[in-house]
Amino acid sequence: MNGSRKPSPAEIADSLRKRIQGDQLKPGTKLPTQAELAQEFGVERGAVRQALNSLRAEGLLSKVTQGRPPTVARPKAEPQPTLVGLAPRLEAAFAVPHVTLDAVCLTAETLMLSMDAPMRLIGQGGVQPESVTARIVLPSKELKLLYPAPEAGWGHDEKVDSVVHDRSMRQHTFQTEVLSQHFRLLKRQYEIPATISFRVVDNTPYHKIYLLNKTEVLLAHYTIGTREEEINGERLSLRDASGTRSTLFAFNKEYGARDEQFVDDSQSWFDALWKAVGPDYLKV
Repeated sequence: MNGSRKPSPAEIADSLRKRIQGDQLKPGTKLPTQAELAQEFGVERGAVRQALNSLRAEGLLSKVTQGRPPTVARPKAEPQPTLVGLAPRLEAAFAVPHVTLDAVCLTAETLMLSMDAPMRLIGQGGVQPESVTARIVLPSKELKLLYPAPEAGWGHDEKVDSVVHDRSMRQHTFQTEVLSQHFRLLKRQYEIPATISFRVVDNTPYHKIYLLNKTEVLLAHYTIGTREEEINGERLSLRDASGTRSTLFAFNKEYGARDEQFVDDSQSWFDALWKAVGPDYLKV
């Protein structure tokens, strides 16, 4: 900076922005403290704070707090099909000492399949969490779901209704049991304190949402369509929802102030929902 005058907060932000975008400061790197930056630019701390807050609002820095240096934010995750995007986010989530996983979904299929990734990583010695806690909300087994369902609607044919409902409930039971087995393995083989709890709601979810370590939210809308299936020897049309192929959007506190508020609001919403729909119907 030219020593003839003090740079403005906008100029300080521009200088730091160029360092970040020019790869001088990599994602995850801590910036100098506000005091150190104030000395470097020859300004008061208030000017530095304004510059850092601007960069945070742009999503370039993680949360800026007094006395602690801010961190260069990691690039925003691009939207991906859920089955592609969830596994690597779970791997990253399991790298912290105390892992928390909250989820609301129509089925546990995607989560069940994606859990193979962090379990494999733990088995290879790549990560070793000190604890893992999961809370999963699923629709009640007694509920006649909006999907999958006969396109003509429930009650059109009792035999068809029974086949569709029973198949959904068998999948529900299988998926929760596989997830429970993962958590038993964490406790027995890897000696990691791990708990997974399931609660149910009396409605069909329209979205799937995963909350990881209270810092990231992954959200996808169920894609509703129709498919043909043979039931009782007859080809029938079913209304169903795709969860594994639905687009997964990521919100992370490191992405800026808007994402931070969304994550905090989502966590508060889930905590309230969890309390409202208790008690657990299954806990491992």
